[in-house]
Amino acid sequence: MPSAEFQAAADAVQKLPSKPTDDELLSLYGLFKQATVGDNDTPKPGVFDLKGKYKWNAWDKLKGKSTEEAEKEYIALAESLIAKYGSS
Repeated sequence: MPSAEFQAAADAVQKLPSKPTDDELLSLYGLFKQATVGDNDTPKPGVFDLKGKYKWNAWDKLKGKSTEEAEKEYIALAESLIAKYGSS
């Protein structure tokens, strides 16, 4: 179960007035999935699903990282993005 701090960071990132870069969003996605689901054991998306493949890879490269560590890294990244893009 995600911590209150993690949930607050996830909520704050959703409300950023400016959109983070695609790479930043992929990092957030991978860390969020690793923190909330754990290791990626889903099948890799097909060759024509580019967006799905990028998201799958962002999550899959975190295999073995504990949910607690992923949560800490997500919060740190979210805080840096809030500082960079401002909060609403």
